[in-house]
Amino acid sequence: MNAELVPWDRLGPALVEATGDERWLHGRPELIAGGKSNLTFLLRSEAGELVLRRPPTGELLPSAHDMAREARVQRALAPTDVPTARVVLADGGDLLGLPCYVMEKAAGHVVRGTLPAGYADDPAQRHAIGAAFADTLAALHAVDPEAVGLSDYGRPEGFMARQVRRWTGQWEASRSRDVPEIDELGRRLAATVPAQQRSTIVHGDYRLDNVVLHPDEPGRITAVLDWELSTLGDPLTDLALLLLFWREEGEPGLSLIPGVSHLPGFPGRAELLERYAAASGLDVSEMDWYLAFAHFKFAVIAQGVSARSRAGAMGGQDFGDLDAEILGLGRRGLALV
Repeated sequence: MNAELVPWDRLGPALVEATGDERWLHGRPELIAGGKSNLTFLLRSEAGELVLRRPPTGELLPSAHDMAREARVQRALAPTDVPTARVVLADGGDLLGLPCYVMEKAAGHVVRGTLPAGYADDPAQRHAIGAAFADTLAALHAVDPEAVGLSDYGRPEGFMARQVRRWTGQWEASRSRDVPEIDELGRRLAATVPAQQRSTIVHGDYRLDNVVLHPDEPGRITAVLDWELSTLGDPLTDLALLLLFWREEGEPGLSLIPGVSHLPGFPGRAELLERYAAASGLDVSEMDWYLAFAHFKFAVIAQGVSARSRAGAMGGQDFGDLDAEILGLGRRGLALV
C-alpha cells in the first residue's frame, strides 16, 4: 500500500532535483502510524531520511488537508524563533495525484503515549518540557504575520464566530449519528462568542505529539509539526487546545491523543496557563469559553477520524469506536458554558 500512496518512480526524480543528491532516485516510503488526518511517511534512502505529508485517500472535506498551506507557513516561519522543519519541496499534485510536500526530518523524539527509554526520567527535565511547550506557543503568537509574508494567511476579523460555524459544518458533514450534546454545545458557543484580544498566527492543533523534542535536551523543541489547521486568528484557541490535551494525574485520557503529561514531574495546566499568560501578555480570564470550544472542535475532529477510518482512508490504520469519547467531549464542553 505504501508504494501506491507514494509512487517512488515519480517522487524519486523530484527529490533528486530538489536535493541535488542522486541517491534519492532509489528509496522507500514507510507510513508513520498515528496520523489522524493527513498521512505522514518517512522516506528512506542511502542519502538519509526525509518526511512526506499528503492527504488521506477517499473523499475529502472542503477546505481540509491543504498541503500548500502547511508548506507555506513552515517556510515563512523558518527565520523566526519558532522551530520548524525545512521544506525540501512542495507539489500541487503532479507527483502523487494529490498535493504533497517533503520536509527534513527534525532530530529528536515525537512523544505520544510513552517517553523513550532513559529520556526525561528526571522530574526537572519533565518540567522543562512543559515550560518549553508553553514558551514555544507564546513565541509563535508573538510573530508578526506581515513581517513573515503571512498577512493574507487568514481573515482574523470575526475569526471565532467563523470557527464555530466551520466546525459545526464539519460536524454536519461527517456525523454518523445524532449527538444532541454536540449540537447544543455548538449552539451555546455560537451565542456567546467573546471579543478577540489579538490576531496572530495560530497553529490549530498544538499538542505534545506535534512537536519534536531535542534528543539530548528535553527542554528544547527542535520543530513544531502538523500545520494543517494553521491560520490567522485568536491565539487563545491554541492555548485551550493545549490545555485540553494536557491531562493531569488521575484524569481519563483521550484515546486519540495518548500523552505523558500525567506523569510525575510535568507541570499542571494551571502552571502552563500562568506561564503562557506571562509570556504573551494576554488576558486569560475567559478561558472556560475557549476550553468549551476546544472540546467541541476536538469532538468534530474525532468524528472525522472515525469516518475516514471506517471508510478505509487512513492507510490501513483503525482507531476503533470513538462514539463514547465524542459524547464525553460534548458533555464536558457543556459543563463549561
